[in-house]
Amino acid sequence: MSQPTEVVLRPSRLPAAVRAMRPRQWVKNVLVLAAPLAAGQLLNSTVLAKAALAFVAFCLVSACVYLINDVRDVEEDRMHPRKRLRPIAAGEISSAAALVLAAVTGAAGFAIGFLTSVNLGITLAVYLVLQVIYSVFLKHLPVVDLAMVSSGFLLRAIAGGVATGIPLSQWFLLVASFGSLFMVAGKRYSELKDIGADAGTRRSLGRYSQSYLRFVWMLAAAMVLISYSLWAFENRSDPALGIPWTALSIAPFTLGLLQYALEVDAGAAGEPEDVVLHDHVLQAIGAVWLVLISIAVFW
Repeated sequence: MSQPTEVVLRPSRLPAAVRAMRPRQWVKNVLVLAAPLAAGQLLNSTVLAKAALAFVAFCLVSACVYLINDVRDVEEDRMHPRKRLRPIAAGEISSAAALVLAAVTGAAGFAIGFLTSVNLGITLAVYLVLQVIYSVFLKHLPVVDLAMVSSGFLLRAIAGGVATGIPLSQWFLLVASFGSLFMVAGKRYSELKDIGADAGTRRSLGRYSQSYLRFVWMLAAAMVLISYSLWAFENRSDPALGIPWTALSIAPFTLGLLQYALEVDAGAAGEPEDVVLHDHVLQAIGAVWLVLISIAVFW
């Protein structure tokens, strides 16, 4: 059994209340830009403004969810090598104060969401309800655990479409769905490999094995690559300079999956946002992919 490793982090200058909202994890909310980007509408000022508001709304509502989760899981978090340093688990902010902050951020997020688009507000409500149900009732159920956490990533991607009125294609939904499952299964695999199933930090880990989670994230990776490739080959009408840019983007997309899978296999993808922020090879591959997709959809 793997033993939790001692984690030493540099102290943050951010106030405890801000850190409790996990601003580092807000990078996940960039997914709201995926639908406008894929549709080639991201540079439209109206679309960009609504997508930006959707990003802010999701940051606030997800912060509300994080605060509620950390209050509920405070005892388990104190046994985790990293989570014990979170402000609520570390005693830097009281549970009562955290719940008040959750109410404020949640209300602000919903206000922005419904003012931007009723459908965005509904999407945020679905996200909040699912996450609270997950935290209270379903957190320790294997497989359901994977589905519920994946839904958070998927709803972020859907939010960008409903906020801007952009229809979501079947390929977009398939890529978003299996991409979400790939990240969440990789996250659980990394947690299991890093801290073990008996560390007492997440009971559902005791029902998983490394081989099972490896199967899930490999299956999800295969499905997301197939779905993306079908989308790329279907969107080659009138290519700029006669070059099939979307088809070319399959190469960096595949390399990005492989690079992220390398982090998962090493047990270093327990926090997906940390991989995105610190893996420079992945960032370079992502930049190449973004250039190719931008030429394809904007030119």
